Amino acid sequence: MGRPHPQRSTPRHEQDRLPIGSYRVQRGDTLYSIAFRNGMDYRDLAAANGIKSPYTILVGQVIRLDAKPAPVGPSQPPPRVVRADPPQRRQEPAPKPQSGSQAQHVAPAPVVSTPPPVAPGIARVPEPSPAKPVNPSPTVAASDADGLKWQWPAKGARVNGYVAGDQTRQGIDIAGTAGDAVRSAADGVVVYSGNGLIGYGELIIVKHSTSMLSAYGHNRRRLVQEGDSVKLGQQIAEMGSTGAKRDMLHFEIRRNGKPVDPLRYLPAQ
Repeated sequence: MGRPHPQRSTPRHEQDRLPIGSYRVQRGDTLYSIAFRNGMDYRDLAAANGIKSPYTILVGQVIRLDAKPAPVGPSQPPPRVVRADPPQRRQEPAPKPQSGSQAQHVAPAPVVSTPPPVAPGIARVPEPSPAKPVNPSPTVAASDADGLKWQWPAKGARVNGYVAGDQTRQGIDIAGTAGDAVRSAADGVVVYSGNGLIGYGELIIVKHSTSMLSAYGHNRRRLVQEGDSVKLGQQIAEMGSTGAKRDMLHFEIRRNGKPVDPLRYLPAQ
């Protein structure tokens, strides 16, 4: 998915001429891998460069990296509800009393209470009902708004943990032995399978929803290709030490392009 079409290689001097905040597509890149490398949401990157699904890019194509994140929720604050004053009724002059036998008793007109009108275009909003408490599942984090089921991608001891804001600790490392099974942590589609991201070795990236990705690095062998659908628990690679000093799996979860702590999603051990 999104593999660049082969073209001539780009001379080094052309790379040096790139404007700041741009990247020239290399052989093996995908839109997802470029976004992953730069900590961006692939949707923002695609929108900034006018790239439509299925996000095909070309070798030598210049990609702008100064995409702005899509705003969450309405871009403008909701309008303030202003209740209009009820219209003033015109005061009719009181009838003059009649004399003699023609005088009649006139009963006052009944007063009808009408609710004040609402400003045009503003709907009445009922009072919200009390929210029901949510009991989080003991195995799947309640913060998984996409309804995904997660499992650990490999067996072994966790040797490094996630640290927010630390570029070297954007996921967790799971120790093991070369050849151990690396499994997809949730259902999804493979959007990158290659070794073009420095520091990750043989890397696989799986897209689970429009906002959720997971990454599996340092594999000895990749068993899936871009475009493959994978299921929860399916083996996708063999553990290795490519790009690392020991046999282990480097595992990340990214939401809207940003790394998040995988322990928020994985079942408790």
